[in-house]
Amino acid sequence: MPDTAHAGANMRNGGQILADQLRLHGCDTAFCVAGESYLELLDALYDHKDFKLFTCRNETGAANAAEAYGKLTGKPGVVMVTRGPGACHGVIGLHTAHQDSTPLIMLIGQVARDQFDREAFQEIDYRRMLGQVTKWTAQIESADRIPEYLARAFQTAMSGRPGPVALALPEDMLREFTSAPDAAPYRYSRAAPAPAGMAELRTMLGAAKKPLVVVGGGGWTPEAAADIAAFARANDLPVSCSFRRLDIMDYAGPNFVGDLSTAPAPKLLQRVKESDLLLVIGARLGEITTQGYAMMESPKPSKQFIHVHALAEELGRVYQPNLAIQSGMAEFAAAAKAMQPVANPAWAGWRKDARAEFEAWATPQPGDGELDLATCMLEIRKRATPDTIVTVDAGNFSGWAMRYMQFHQLRTFAAPTSGAMGYAVPAAVGAALAYPDRQVFGFVGDGGFMMTSQELATAKQYGGKPIIFLFDNGMYGTIRAHQAKRHPGRAIAIELKNPDFQKLIEAYGGHGETVRKTAEFGPALDRAIASGLPAVICLKMDPNVISTTTTLDKMEAAAKASQA
Repeated sequence: MPDTAHAGANMRNGGQILADQLRLHGCDTAFCVAGESYLELLDALYDHKDFKLFTCRNETGAANAAEAYGKLTGKPGVVMVTRGPGACHGVIGLHTAHQDSTPLIMLIGQVARDQFDREAFQEIDYRRMLGQVTKWTAQIESADRIPEYLARAFQTAMSGRPGPVALALPEDMLREFTSAPDAAPYRYSRAAPAPAGMAELRTMLGAAKKPLVVVGGGGWTPEAAADIAAFARANDLPVSCSFRRLDIMDYAGPNFVGDLSTAPAPKLLQRVKESDLLLVIGARLGEITTQGYAMMESPKPSKQFIHVHALAEELGRVYQPNLAIQSGMAEFAAAAKAMQPVANPAWAGWRKDARAEFEAWATPQPGDGELDLATCMLEIRKRATPDTIVTVDAGNFSGWAMRYMQFHQLRTFAAPTSGAMGYAVPAAVGAALAYPDRQVFGFVGDGGFMMTSQELATAKQYGGKPIIFLFDNGMYGTIRAHQAKRHPGRAIAIELKNPDFQKLIEAYGGHGETVRKTAEFGPALDRAIASGLPAVICLKMDPNVISTTTTLDKMEAAAKASQA
């Protein structure tokens, strides 16, 4: 029962104020692992019957589910964790949100205020610990200031370059009563492009012969995606996407030409090199997208370079642009759509040829062996709908989903640009709970699956029904591939002895399938869909088939030849 001893007409304890602020700012969903350090907040949420609080099995899973919620809804995901070990488990979700520009708010239980700086039970100074993986980390030391801190947290998470915020909540502060008034609902802010900048962009575009657009980053809205597609169509521009930003452009549209990922199409990379104007919208141009910062010369590229980003500090961080435009994605896309198209552009055929190359690259080619993963991807595509949500983990297996799955609308794809393993399963669970009427497919390797597979119990508990495609090759495949390149014939520390994954999901109350041959896959997928349960389809793949383009044998042979 709530402590009402000090309650008056306008009095609420810190937990009640915090719960009220969450609702005031439009938050009706959160993921958590319960802890005694924030009991008053949990108790206050008991009275908010319209608030969906999903209890997860580990804080890593809860944070990843909340991060995926932020990606797929466009509003801050919220995760609640207890102090010490709970916060440490959840840090990987903050890191993913930071690198992926995802709005996320982590609420962390904390020791009582009279215990600060004594190394009390599970005490950590989160302002020191989380500084590099959040936009802002703070500790609320007075219940009077909860409305101020929560309003700032939501605004910070959503403004400029979106990202994560963490707030520590001393447990005695949450018990403190106050008459503090509510804040107003937050309103985020982002810059808009200046007319002079847009005019210069048009002039530079008009002078180009081989322009190429790269879209990426966070802060996109459905309207922004539609506007940038209209801009590309009006100017007949080829558009690629940065690493793991596959849902910004419609794959079926004539302008999309592929993604700059860990294993991009060689012909797309060649076009990037040949381009004389690179227009980058939203992407940070990090290591993966730039292929190890080799896409252009640093700091001054030899080609014309226009960079549009929401964060001023990102412009010129690695590559100095000829034109820098600080802008939110919606604001820039609207201005680009309204811009007068370039008349008689000099790049006739450039976009068309790039599109044809992409279509050839993205068409599954039947392979050898009993289980052809490219053909399996085609079977998944046949059953997917335009609003099907896809989550993808980190690892070499992801190449099949990244290359062969197709996306048609924003907020249908969630994958960690941070490269965090263990993401796809809790992300798929979070997606399935956020959108119970939509189909959710998760792609994960056996290594990543075993890190967070327990969250399938969360899905079953709350009625979520994601379908997980588990690529089982009995090893940490990405590390094995690196060893094949650099230390051929000396594999170590990568072998995995796995459980029976079909029995594991059945123990959770879900549906399991094991597929060893290509012909088995389609019927297995149909049974999984029809089950109406969280499902795992275990794909028993050949360990030698390490990517969509090569095998371990070929990699080791090439490495040995180069070392001879």
